[in-house]
Amino acid sequence: MYNKKKKGIMGIIITIIVLIIIVTISNIKINNLSYAQGVANFFVMPIQNGLTYLKNWISGNNTFFTNINNLKEENEKLKQENSDLQKSLRELEIIKSENTTLKEYVNLKDKYTEYTTVPAYVINRDISNYNDTITINVGTKDGVEVNMPVISEKGLVGHIISVTSTTAKVQTIVDTSSSISCILTSSRDSIIARGTLEGDTLLKATFIPTEATIMQGDTIETSGLGGIYPKGILVGTINKVITTKNITDRYAIIDTAVNFAKIETVLVITK
Repeated sequence: MYNKKKKGIMGIIITIIVLIIIVTISNIKINNLSYAQGVANFFVMPIQNGLTYLKNWISGNNTFFTNINNLKEENEKLKQENSDLQKSLRELEIIKSENTTLKEYVNLKDKYTEYTTVPAYVINRDISNYNDTITINVGTKDGVEVNMPVISEKGLVGHIISVTSTTAKVQTIVDTSSSISCILTSSRDSIIARGTLEGDTLLKATFIPTEATIMQGDTIETSGLGGIYPKGILVGTINKVITTKNITDRYAIIDTAVNFAKIETVLVITK
């Protein structure tokens, strides 16, 4: 009876020990598995995250390079459009200049209907310390001859000093060797207007009569004397009067009516 009871207790103890061992082993395997999984996650996750970042970066770069190519294409397109606009603007400026020239011709013809004239373009300008001449695109084939007067819409330009079949050289009134017989439009007193070294828009009025009243703003026109220039063509206006101790030596500065730096179209008076 005692032995049976003893064997029963031992069996229970052994069973309990076996269960404890099984539970312990099971826990060890689970812990080991969790540890191994943690180690794997530690090494694998950064790699996986890196690959994911690289993928996203490459994808973003593709978009970046695509945008760059689009910007280049747009830039080239804008450059071409700008070039086309500049070309159109130049063409418009040329048309505007031609229209202005045609308008000047019409105005010249209307203003000087009493003269027989030949219109011309200024094709060259020769300016030095002592000479101031221009070349125009008409010549003997157009009926142009030496000593014919040349005018513009604003007033007197000069006269022909040499001529070829297709061109003519004009000595302007501001040339230092130029001398014109003029009158003061207010008092009708005679004076002589000469070219100076002081600029291409200034003349010097000399031989002013002692009894003449000459003032700033007086207009000057050709007198018709001298055999070259017809009477009544505007020369310029008095800029200032310089008085001297001897009244016979006084003189005046004339601003020319024509701006010789910008002159483009003229008329040659043939009759």
